[in-house]
Amino acid sequence: MSETTSHLARPQRVNREFTRWSRNDLELRALGVLRRVVIGALLLVAVFPFLYVGVLSTRDIASLQRDPARFWPNLDEVRLDAYVDVLLPYERGGQDFANLMLNSALIAVSTVAVTLLVAVPASYAVSRLEFLGRRQISALFLAVYLFPGILLAVPLFVAFTRMGLRGNIAVLVVVYVSQTVAVAIFMLRNYFRTVPVALEEAAALDGLGRLGIIRRITLPLSLPAIVSNALFVFMIAWNEFLFALLFLVEDRDVWTVSLGLAQLTNALETPPATLMAGSIVLTVPVVAIFFASERFLAGGLTSGAEKG
Repeated sequence: MSETTSHLARPQRVNREFTRWSRNDLELRALGVLRRVVIGALLLVAVFPFLYVGVLSTRDIASLQRDPARFWPNLDEVRLDAYVDVLLPYERGGQDFANLMLNSALIAVSTVAVTLLVAVPASYAVSRLEFLGRRQISALFLAVYLFPGILLAVPLFVAFTRMGLRGNIAVLVVVYVSQTVAVAIFMLRNYFRTVPVALEEAAALDGLGRLGIIRRITLPLSLPAIVSNALFVFMIAWNEFLFALLFLVEDRDVWTVSLGLAQLTNALETPPATLMAGSIVLTVPVVAIFFASERFLAGGLTSGAEKG
């Protein structure tokens, strides 16, 4: 009788397990599909405006005026004249964006270099070394960043005007560094604290000094944070408009690309395709640098651990 009961109960148990695992599998499949749908929707929302701007920059002005809402242009309507107009020198009737991009690149790269040169050792000192007022200095870095940049516009404008330094790219680099170094120190300090102290102590036992520990242990492990801060500072310096307008507006030869785009926006005679092409030219370098440095963001932590 017990054997018969066990034989009758076993199929029910198997059916229940089969039903339970089938429901779990169904839920996983549904969540997988929902995840793809959500990611696709977010990607469409993020990418569609950029694609539409790119399409508008290549459409013929006549077809754009006839049907501005149409997304896909015909092949005979595609023109690259707007990009030629944007990149040509100002003396040849263009908008001289090639020269403006060089100015912006020089300012942005210099800002990144100086900011990291100051922020990396300063953030390491705040996170690792013991000294009087350590906590107060850390809070001061954050407090400086909380003040809006517009508060510094008037005193900096007056000071550099009296010194006769307006129209100088180096002055703009100094202003940008003063804007970015505080937040870079604050962010890197938090990341340096996540690096295990035991690794540095082991390196010290092996005979490495403080500079050797920083170069061989701390910096490789902190590469993702350093690259992230470099990208953050680069985007600020590349897109900044207010201080560039204050210090460089008199001399068009040292304008940044954001000033050139603002001139296109304010000019009534500027064709829409030229304005869209200028926006694309302003955006593409930042996107390209992000994708070029993505592998450092993903592989910096593991590469540092392997070398140690």
